[in-house]
Amino acid sequence: MNAKNSKRENEQEIKLWVRDLERIRRMMDEQAELAQPRTFEMNWRYDLPDQSLKRNLKVLRLRQDQGVRLTYKGPGEEREGVHIRPEIELTVNDFVAASHFLEALGYRVQMKYEKYRTTYKLGSVLVTLDEMPYGSFVELEGPDAAEIHNLCLQLGLNWEARILESYTDLFDRMRNLLSLPFYDLIFENFSGQKPQLERLDLHPADAQAA
Repeated sequence: MNAKNSKRENEQEIKLWVRDLERIRRMMDEQAELAQPRTFEMNWRYDLPDQSLKRNLKVLRLRQDQGVRLTYKGPGEEREGVHIRPEIELTVNDFVAASHFLEALGYRVQMKYEKYRTTYKLGSVLVTLDEMPYGSFVELEGPDAAEIHNLCLQLGLNWEARILESYTDLFDRMRNLLSLPFYDLIFENFSGQKPQLERLDLHPADAQAA
């Protein structure tokens, strides 16, 4: 397992639940640079048997999309309306070898989650269109809160509807509220189910635009 292309930075982002993801996609196709075409993404979240990473608001994730990446995220905080958390990421060349490496250190897969992701770059902000098993989202990640806020308004999205939770945190709340019988956030588990994000007190950021 070769590790390369590591990066360490503070991630600054917001998420926005949208009803009409295709409207945003058309805008991005006209205005932005395509950084990654629509790609299926598989994620495995790891933890120790005592769940100490989760209890301490830390994330250890192995992801496969067009490549394979191992990511650590530390506890986050809200600052100027965006979510900020430290992130260290390594590109590796073998998903299976990386999973065996983590298991040898005592980590176990806590949950699996899937999405389809399309990524654009508009100015200094990354715009990702995420199709999750329970709904569609726009994620804005940039160098500072002002850039993110300005682009949110430019896209005609409601800043007040922004979400600072992770997709897995939203899923945990949904699973507890609806007594869902599964622990993996994968498309198969949500087949035939109507998303119920409103029950989490979330609001579509494009309610007026849709």
